[in-house]
Amino acid sequence: MAPRKKSSNMVWVVKSKQPAKTTEPATEKKTSLLSDSVSKLQLSSKEQHTSSDWSFLPEELLRIISSKLEDSFDFIHARAVCRPWRSIFPYPSWLLRTTYSLPSFDRFPRRPRGGTLEKFPVFLFRVRSPDTLPCEFFLGGIRPDKSTDPVELPSPTLINTADCRIIPLGHMCRMVGYDPDSLSRSYRGVAILPLNEETGEFIVLIGYDHHILALRSTETRWMEVDNCSRADCKDIVTFRGKFYAVFINGDVFAIDPYTLETTPLRPPDITGCGRQNYLVPYGDDELYLVERIIVRNSVLSFTKMACRVSVLDEEAGEWVVVNDLGDRVLLIGKPGNSSGNSACSAKELPEGCGVSGSSMLFINEIFDETFPYKYGVDTGNPGDDLNVWRCSRETRVTILNKSPMVTLRIERAEP
Repeated sequence: MAPRKKSSNMVWVVKSKQPAKTTEPATEKKTSLLSDSVSKLQLSSKEQHTSSDWSFLPEELLRIISSKLEDSFDFIHARAVCRPWRSIFPYPSWLLRTTYSLPSFDRFPRRPRGGTLEKFPVFLFRVRSPDTLPCEFFLGGIRPDKSTDPVELPSPTLINTADCRIIPLGHMCRMVGYDPDSLSRSYRGVAILPLNEETGEFIVLIGYDHHILALRSTETRWMEVDNCSRADCKDIVTFRGKFYAVFINGDVFAIDPYTLETTPLRPPDITGCGRQNYLVPYGDDELYLVERIIVRNSVLSFTKMACRVSVLDEEAGEWVVVNDLGDRVLLIGKPGNSSGNSACSAKELPEGCGVSGSSMLFINEIFDETFPYKYGVDTGNPGDDLNVWRCSRETRVTILNKSPMVTLRIERAEP
């Protein structure tokens, strides 16, 4: 049977810590009027050792406020104030996840049944706190709290978004129920693109074993994409209406969603070195390739690895090495078993948070400590090449959680 598009549902649970006290950073410029007002009033009430019961505000007043809101995140912040407000302020429809039922892989006996693909919006959350380090960031999905018991204890897997700055990072996809660390499953990357907005037709691309498989919503069987790498797929992203697949041997292919024609985009080899490749789209503006260089016959240390960063030149069909990302921050890694990486503008981050423009963060490391990458970092070793990206040890990033969302604590590194 053809893949079925299920009705929209809520995005997965997000895990967080709630700060004991929140204050509003004076340097934040682009904040919503509603969330700022709520934060100030909540802070004022705490300082006076009194509590405000927001549920007693007249419903007529709330409906007037609701009709004046334009920013979707104002609705999110309003719903986070108290339970009665959730019936007045609707949950934004574009924040809902979409699921698709996929048919089975008949040719691949290790996975006899079909699966469910989920597409969901991803955000970077920053808990409001003083303009000093350490500070915490959370990367993952968002969903409403559906609990109704007014005396119910808060779940440790929920975050009150009234206390957060929210930065949208686009969408990610995942196969529901798939454990990326399990050797019994062979999914390696999945993505979806629309083919016809009016009819709702779409196409799914998935990495499975040594194969790239495609499924159109109007058909009932998977097709293998020809003329592609025979190595295992590592990840699949979308950029400007095309699929881009990266493989564990360093291959990169662009795949047309209509014809399934492939175009090799392998970057130049690095003499005497292996590499781990990552594709990072920045909206529809740029597609970056980050190559983590592994020097052969040397001791492996993730914090000492150098990186090469390139941007795609679509017209020339090649990667162009860059040494500056402007105000952009590349976030390499993803929550749980999702596919893709993300990026944001440093202008959306508060000053003094420990993350600046033209930098990269590996947010899902094997070990739980990492550092931002910058270009031309002087390691103090005369033999180290300065024309690469290396760890800048001015700030330390501790990875507190990796699934179902990523939790990061950023603080000044000890000298």
